[in-house]
Amino acid sequence: MGRAYQNRKESMAKTSDAKAKVYSKYGREIYVIAKNGGTDPNGNLSLRRIIDNAKKEQVPAHVIDKAIKKAEGGGGEDFVPARYEGFTPGGGNVIVDCLTDNNTRTFNDVRLCFTKCKAKIGTQGTVAHMFDHCSVFVFKGDDGDQILEAMLEADVDVTDVESEDGMITVLSPHTEYSKTRNALTALLGDDVEFEVDAITFIPQSTMSIADDDIEMFEKFIDMLNDNDDVQNVYHNVEI
Repeated sequence: MGRAYQNRKESMAKTSDAKAKVYSKYGREIYVIAKNGGTDPNGNLSLRRIIDNAKKEQVPAHVIDKAIKKAEGGGGEDFVPARYEGFTPGGGNVIVDCLTDNNTRTFNDVRLCFTKCKAKIGTQGTVAHMFDHCSVFVFKGDDGDQILEAMLEADVDVTDVESEDGMITVLSPHTEYSKTRNALTALLGDDVEFEVDAITFIPQSTMSIADDDIEMFEKFIDMLNDNDDVQNVYHNVEI
């Protein structure tokens, strides 16, 4: 599953415009998480996670600081999560996670991406059951059995532990994120560096699409990623 997660990650930092989109995405998510859970990363592990991920994506410190200060002020927009599900060009499964201050606008914009690309938007629950909603941690190590034992001792409902090529991948339900991270840092130390520290959707199986659908599929993903309200796109398509 660790490899499956890596294969799902989309790179958006190819141009200056794409980098601006990444900065906006992280700024918005940091603001929402800090506003709802507190602005201290030591007391808000979700905030620590998103800040660490932002730094890995080379988001400037001033973007991160501005989002946190905005949350401290208590003002600003009231963003809420919105999730859309459906089928990609070629019949793959897709989940689109958004943060929006206008549900009607966001739904119409996301639906337009589907209709313009011969994809099909569904209702809530259409494809989510075909993904695992997981906490994912990847870090250097080679003793997966030791990690698994530590997780069980900490009463973490661990889903899987993989050890390959000097890296260990730990997966647990998304609801166990804080518990899993605390158990890992207790074992490995607070200064452990996670290559991946995320809550994500991992497809239970992947599929290929016909060559004729690939161009339209890539257009579909690009259109979604270009939408300011879209935070993450998860799918089960392998090209």
